[in-house]
Amino acid sequence: MGRPARFDSGVLVAAATALAARAGPGAVTMAAVAREAGAPSGSVYHRFPGRPALLAAVRLDALADFQEGLHEALAAEDPLEAAVGAARHVLSWSRGSPDRARVLLYSDADFEAPRWPAAERGRRDRGNARLGAALAGAAERLRAPGEGDGPALERVRTAVADLPLALVRRYLADGGTVPVRAEEAAADAAYRLLAPRP
Repeated sequence: MGRPARFDSGVLVAAATALAARAGPGAVTMAAVAREAGAPSGSVYHRFPGRPALLAAVRLDALADFQEGLHEALAAEDPLEAAVGAARHVLSWSRGSPDRARVLLYSDADFEAPRWPAAERGRRDRGNARLGAALAGAAERLRAPGEGDGPALERVRTAVADLPLALVRRYLADGGTVPVRAEEAAADAAYRLLAPRP
């Protein structure tokens, strides 16, 4: 039985994520990740065929973990509770995973998404489509009488994504941390935006 690999993909992605969070996606090179992980550079090339695949792994690792929590929150039976929980998740996840959250403050283009292998681009697209469908479902459940699909979805996106991510950006962009009060602020804003009006 062979020895388990000391520098598996997870270790290398974590090292690359730390680099990206600290100095931006441009800092993520094969050599820099090897140094960060204390691994021989051959270990990085063994796991990832090139820098685009490594960048894709960093971005998709953060995105998948973040989106999974959103799906769990949006699955709550009560639609308002689901949306408020999703807004809260954006802040709580970012507080608990600040390096991954900083990765998500960049765009796909910053992580050179057009150069990713096709399988990774497909994985990103499927994840984004699944989340888009979940948000559309939340908007349908929260739509006010006489409100169109477009305005309802705009309210949900604002409450669940735009405002919470603006708070995350404010606290993390300069190396800070996300305070608990920001989570409460995001939840309160989502409730005010989405609660039925008398």
